[in-house]
Amino acid sequence: MSNVISFEVVENTAVITFNNPPVNALGHAVRSGIVDALDKANNNVNVKAIILIGGGRTFPAGADITEFGGPLLEPGLPEVVNLIENQTLPVIAAIHGTALGGGLEIALGANFRIATKEAKIGLPEVHLGLLPGAGGTQRFPRIAGAKASIELMTSGTPIRASAAHKLGVIDKIANDNLLDSALSYSNTIIQNKLPAVKTSERTDGLQDKKSNKEAIENARNALKSKAGGLHSPFRIVDCIEKALNSSIIEGLKYERDAFIDCLNTPQREGLVHAFFAERKSSKVPEAGRAAPRQLEHLGVIGGGTMGSGITLAALKSGMQVTMVEQDSGSIARGIQNVEKVLDRDISKGRLDLSGKAEIMGRYTPTTDFQNIAEVDMVIEAVFEEMEVKKAVFKKLDNVVRQGAVLASNTSYLDIDEIASATKRPRDVIGLHFFSPANIMKLLEIVIPSNPYDDVVATGFLLAKKMRKVPVRAGNCHGFIGNRILSIYGELAAYLVEDGATPEQVDTAVRNFGYPMGPYQMFDMAGLDIGWANRKAGASSRDPKRRYVSIADRICENGWFGQKTGKGFYEYPEGIRFGVENPDLKQIIETERSKKNIIPKQFSEQEIMRRYMAAMINEAADVVHEGIALRPSDVDVTLLYGYGFPRYRGGPLKYADMYGLEKLAEDIKEFEKEDPIFWKLSPLIEKLIKENKNFDSLN
Repeated sequence: MSNVISFEVVENTAVITFNNPPVNALGHAVRSGIVDALDKANNNVNVKAIILIGGGRTFPAGADITEFGGPLLEPGLPEVVNLIENQTLPVIAAIHGTALGGGLEIALGANFRIATKEAKIGLPEVHLGLLPGAGGTQRFPRIAGAKASIELMTSGTPIRASAAHKLGVIDKIANDNLLDSALSYSNTIIQNKLPAVKTSERTDGLQDKKSNKEAIENARNALKSKAGGLHSPFRIVDCIEKALNSSIIEGLKYERDAFIDCLNTPQREGLVHAFFAERKSSKVPEAGRAAPRQLEHLGVIGGGTMGSGITLAALKSGMQVTMVEQDSGSIARGIQNVEKVLDRDISKGRLDLSGKAEIMGRYTPTTDFQNIAEVDMVIEAVFEEMEVKKAVFKKLDNVVRQGAVLASNTSYLDIDEIASATKRPRDVIGLHFFSPANIMKLLEIVIPSNPYDDVVATGFLLAKKMRKVPVRAGNCHGFIGNRILSIYGELAAYLVEDGATPEQVDTAVRNFGYPMGPYQMFDMAGLDIGWANRKAGASSRDPKRRYVSIADRICENGWFGQKTGKGFYEYPEGIRFGVENPDLKQIIETERSKKNIIPKQFSEQEIMRRYMAAMINEAADVVHEGIALRPSDVDVTLLYGYGFPRYRGGPLKYADMYGLEKLAEDIKEFEKEDPIFWKLSPLIEKLIKENKNFDSLN
């Protein structure tokens, strides 16, 4: 028998335990071990029932994702689940931790399910562009009906054992000791000869045909606007509908065909890449060479939107936070910013008053820098202006203890120059949080020229504590994300000056899978911010490089986007993403006429061909220059910080799927129009020459 499955007999019950840490993934060895253990149970005349239980921290939390795309290794998970369901002995799934994906499908193969009150169950395959492929779409609806099944599978969000118990999916909530409760349950089943009904023969969820039909229709209508271009949610609904109207044999075949359909899509490839890229981003050389420093007490300089967001993220991670502001009014606003979010959590049932009191008990606002003298790390979150930040760091250098990490929350600025304001530049690091910092998951950890390894490791520890997705970024203007953003933002300006409208560009980008287009994003962020940056950088701008002044003309009118009710769009009350700005057309036409530009027509396909080429080419340079450690880190940055559609994997994964040779041809074609902006990245040239792709560098 496989060493990842253990077998023992307790009284008249065979206990089959999954021992494949950390999450008991259902890899080939586990599946084979289950088959062997079931055979052993059936050959023991003393065994009257079977318990399936997870060792360690959880019941199986899913299939082994590393097997996706590889050769099918028998026995497959569908065969194992069918084998469990067809046992002549009653089978009890004893669930703790998380029974997710294939783990829940294993449990659905059992006749009975018992779970701890803290346990969660779910079918999250939609997040990988897939659907439950081992009977989940067929067995779950037979118990819970269409509505609950659709919600569980198309959202991918797990539910608590108590909710699953109400649905009838969990039969019993265990007492404190799961195994003891499961053995007691087994004895009850044996002694009372309780009928061991197969899940596939249950009809509880099939009775209300009218409600089930309505749920299917409503789901299909809702997915048209909510699926975000994903294919698998629609196939999930198809499979659930099949479960309501077909035999289990027909339904399982339909599910298998639908699963293979999803498996072979580029969306699945992109989503699986994103899954692994996120897990790889925290693996950095510095953290491998040194342990992090102590990190329990955080100092935050600034209580505005960003400072308060950072404070909240730290407080919710269990840290102590001392926040420094310049005066009592700013202190009051900082406290209000924190309490407003906590009160919202209370109103939504995510927090209670005692929880808020505990959090606020770890929060100390002050106007005195001496109160952060003994913190473990300080994060400066003041105005994005170099001299202001350097003044703060000079002060920190004189106040904060030796050995503390000094961090700057900056979006663009040179972290080495900031560090030069101190006598300990090797203790300095950049932390680019994304707003709102208590919600956005991405954290760019910006590495200066020569930091201590344990300083970098401490930055990654902070990300782990805050449950952020960290990405290591080298020091350049804009780091990874904003540097790439500046290029495709520039390209968006070229498109409009050359003949497209902001609405056409935004529509093309949204249809590609982004939640909003670049012009909607500029308006939301505030056009005055970009205007100030352009004016500040005017003296260093290459005079030969094309410059589009449309945004400047808009700002000169006092139109800064959503905050003023007008920008690239107009914002009547209640219209979040705006309507056409009727005054913009004249501004654009005037700017075109100054350069004798004859406007061209752009198709959506052509807009995205140029938009993605600009983005990918700059992303390749970011990797080539060592600003990003690996291509997948660029993908993670754009996925989590800039709205890149997850099912496309990220810009460099998309480039691999698009084809690097085809991409190079596009860029060389565009280079004829503008050889300064369009210059093929040396890394793309190198990969083509070596017959490799970006993924080969991950």
